Amino acid sequence: MKKILRIAVGIFVLHSFQYARAVPSFARQTGLSCNVCHSNPPELTAFGRDFKLRGYVLSDATPGAKVGNATDLLLSKYIPLSFMMLVSDTAFQNVAPGTQNSAAGFPQQLSAFLAGRFASHFGSLAQITYSHSSNTFAMDNTDLRYANETTLGGKELDYGITLNNNPTVEDLWNSTPAWGFPWISSEANVGSIASPIIDGTLGQDVVGVGGYSMWNNHLYTAVTAYRSEHEGGPVPINGAGFPYNISGAAPYWRAGWQQSWGANYLMVGTYGLAMNSHPGSVTGPVDRYIDPSLDFQYERPFGANLLDAHGTWIHESSNLGATFAAGGADAIHHTLNTFKLDSTYHWASKYTATGALFTTTGSSDPVLYAQAPVTGSLNGSPNTSGYTLQAAYWPVQNIDISVNYTGYTRFNGASTNYDGANRNASDNNTVYMALWLMF
Repeated sequence: MKKILRIAVGIFVLHSFQYARAVPSFARQTGLSCNVCHSNPPELTAFGRDFKLRGYVLSDATPGAKVGNATDLLLSKYIPLSFMMLVSDTAFQNVAPGTQNSAAGFPQQLSAFLAGRFASHFGSLAQITYSHSSNTFAMDNTDLRYANETTLGGKELDYGITLNNNPTVEDLWNSTPAWGFPWISSEANVGSIASPIIDGTLGQDVVGVGGYSMWNNHLYTAVTAYRSEHEGGPVPINGAGFPYNISGAAPYWRAGWQQSWGANYLMVGTYGLAMNSHPGSVTGPVDRYIDPSLDFQYERPFGANLLDAHGTWIHESSNLGATFAAGGADAIHHTLNTFKLDSTYHWASKYTATGALFTTTGSSDPVLYAQAPVTGSLNGSPNTSGYTLQAAYWPVQNIDISVNYTGYTRFNGASTNYDGANRNASDNNTVYMALWLMF
């Protein structure tokens, strides 16, 4: 009864605020408006977090609207499919030598989703994506989960099992890498020379199974073990051509505490990954990584409007014994520290404005972070920092028109001539314009 009341209150509050949007597959399954689960895709509302926690299984369909009469076969007549298309153009402050002055993606991305309930306690969010830059279809973020509930210490305990292909994709909040800001971004940006392993490096290259729980609607914990699976690689895996091949299993951990007071909501948490990896092989010397991290998410409605903020700090410590032995690094031990902070203000269900800061600092290594035009580092440093400003307009719930400006104050170790070829950090500044369609 307590669970039903919580869901009913969540629906009433979210319909009152009207500040969200969602994957249409779930809207088809549940009969709820997209703006019940999302404040700005893929940002989740309180109801959206609860829906994901419990296995994507909520449905408003009556027994007469389903296929089959047996209690172990409840198939909806409406297949929970949806599609997403992203069309974009990226303009550069100073283009890389030999390239044109803008990069159009038509489409930049095209995705199909199978998202919803398979059984009473089992559901999924499965995504297949066409990428313009690679000209291929491939499995994207996918999370299959079983969920149930019981009591512990007289308090409600939600628990479940997740099978997924990207560390942090199982998370309920938008402060971790898989679902963190920016919600959409250009494929044409010049990427900084280094990022932590947990910050998207293993996405769609691994498979993991784990368990999670939410106690008393406050304490969330999760543990998942990952193995390399190398989409597009040979079977069985031999590791050739892949820089990361997990030795044994790589554990991912997550803990968070969520609390509301008055109109305020706050989650503070920690997450991380530990991994031993054979570069280019499945045997031999290993590189070792450990990525303990901290994060938070804050939300506060103002009538029909909403203010939210997310932050994450990742500290990576690595011992690159295998890479060093192969001549790919000048030292064995390295550190990386990444900090990201973003805040969005939502005006009803029509407009959003976002500001974000990001910075990465770490150990210098002239071999690991080598000099190269545009993408390299003259001084062997990974230090990069900058900011993002973004505005979006939603004429209807499933169409987003957005403009994003990303500026760099430092790139790969310097503000000026960072690559040794007279390129400055600000030369990588971009204006990114996108049309995001969901059906």
